[in-house]
Amino acid sequence: MTGINEILVLVLLIACILILPRLFKGDSAKKVSSSKKFKNLSTKIRFSIVLTLAYPIVAALYLKPWENNPIVYLSYGVVPVFLIWAVAWIVAGKKKRQ
Repeated sequence: MTGINEILVLVLLIACILILPRLFKGDSAKKVSSSKKFKNLSTKIRFSIVLTLAYPIVAALYLKPWENNPIVYLSYGVVPVFLIWAVAWIVAGKKKRQ
């Protein structure tokens, strides 16, 4: 039964990823290519993205969650990144409102 459930979950995920965006497709006023989006990123944002990728990798190499307690890795490697981006998102929203 486990194999069938896993296959059905994968089919559901693929359907959601491929079909739902087409159903709820909105007409955007202006389409900007992804290369232009990357050119508009500031140095601060680029550095933050690199740290977002590097910090959990370095934490994983140091804490070795595959050998020991993965909860420690989650609390020291993943959760801080999530919290910092959440705070940055909130601050950016407040600045945009003012």
